[in-house]
Amino acid sequence: MAKRVLTIFSFLVILGLAAQSIAQFHPEELKERAKWEVFLKKGKVVKKQKLGEGVTKPIRLFLEKDGMEGSGVWKSPSSTDAGLFDKWQCEVAAYQLDKLLDLGMVPPTVERRYKGRTGSFQQFCDLPMSEQIRRRENIPYPPDKKEQIEKMIYLSRAFDSLIANTDRSLQNIRFTPDWRLLLIDHSRAFRTSKSYSEQLMYGKYGKRKPLGFDRLPRKFIENVRALNYGSIRAAVGPYLTSYEINAILARKVLLLNEIEEMIKELGEENVLY
Repeated sequence: MAKRVLTIFSFLVILGLAAQSIAQFHPEELKERAKWEVFLKKGKVVKKQKLGEGVTKPIRLFLEKDGMEGSGVWKSPSSTDAGLFDKWQCEVAAYQLDKLLDLGMVPPTVERRYKGRTGSFQQFCDLPMSEQIRRRENIPYPPDKKEQIEKMIYLSRAFDSLIANTDRSLQNIRFTPDWRLLLIDHSRAFRTSKSYSEQLMYGKYGKRKPLGFDRLPRKFIENVRALNYGSIRAAVGPYLTSYEINAILARKVLLLNEIEEMIKELGEENVLY
């Protein structure tokens, strides 16, 4: 029997595009993610491939389960690797928070043991087009996709600001062939120091200003406003400490305050959609 090969793009094709959805996908079809989570957790490892020579030494694991084939990126960094803040738990937490906020930008990510060690395991993002490559090769956004892509980039910056992701690069912003946006690499997110609790990564007062989040979905703001310790803990489980959750809540206040300031200056219709 021929095996069905699963890729991140086949996942996106299954979900389809919904222009009015925060998550870029039809909400009723996002339940497909649960199937991918099971596949990543339970699939039999049949092959491995080293990815790069970085400190965290990620490994691509190829899986088989119930006649299906697919792969994911497994890594198990700790906060002590080369003196860098780097935790596999943050990868899983970023995915769970992405789901809580109804974003659909982070590929399915689970906890999985491999060779006696626990780490994060994320659906392999087999998408060659990154923002880095797009800029390097001077590839313009398609005219009919430009506005939507810009909105998704603003949304990704707001998300990175909320989770204090210090490692967002042009390389880990990926595009599907039909120009939907995915975000990978969150092992250096959820910082707790005062510097990251009193200043956002992006925005008018951000560490990476003038890069901002000029326009955002109303639904996203509603979801952020609804965040509290209990809802975050229920979503992320053991993957974040109480300090990390409280830091999210501190940044939530900063983010909402800046959005309110933008609305006063520019008008709600020019900020939210």
